[in-house]
Amino acid sequence: MNRREAVQSLSLLLGGTILGAEAFLSGCKTNTKSTGSFSQSQIDLLNEIGDTILPPTKTPGAKAANVGQFMKVMVNDCYEPKDQKVFLEGIDKLQEFSKKEYGSEFAALKPEQRHDLLVKLDSEQKEHGKNEKDGDPKHYFRLMKELTMLGYFTSEIGCKQARRYIETPGKFEGCVPYTKGDKAWA
Repeated sequence: MNRREAVQSLSLLLGGTILGAEAFLSGCKTNTKSTGSFSQSQIDLLNEIGDTILPPTKTPGAKAANVGQFMKVMVNDCYEPKDQKVFLEGIDKLQEFSKKEYGSEFAALKPEQRHDLLVKLDSEQKEHGKNEKDGDPKHYFRLMKELTMLGYFTSEIGCKQARRYIETPGKFEGCVPYTKGDKAWA
């Protein structure tokens, strides 16, 4: 085989690989159907809810990690339309519940009122979960709580400041001393 034949064979092989990948990946499309969009005030509200769930202590809270923006992306890009609807309607329900309980929107409440309100919603979502059947939508507060945790602990703040962080690649240590109260490893 001469050089020209080798180059032609290689081109054919690589071209087939690229075309094969194109055909294989053509069925992989993102969900572009969204039941609604988030306003900046809703993102700000989600940051406040997140900061009540994971408040700042020695480390920054969920608001510093901008979990509201993370929730927007996850809900729009990853949730099914029925779950998107539950989530978006849940934002309004939370505001209505806040007005009913305390006469004010969530962002205007004192920190202890915010905490108490979310504890009530957490109890409500746990009760909802006990009676939930297959196919029933999840409770909106459950979705908010899960996304707050996921958004925070996958953010740079959550990984590097809330947990002990060692950049990979690192060596494997099968037995590491642990002292009660130490941060989890990231």
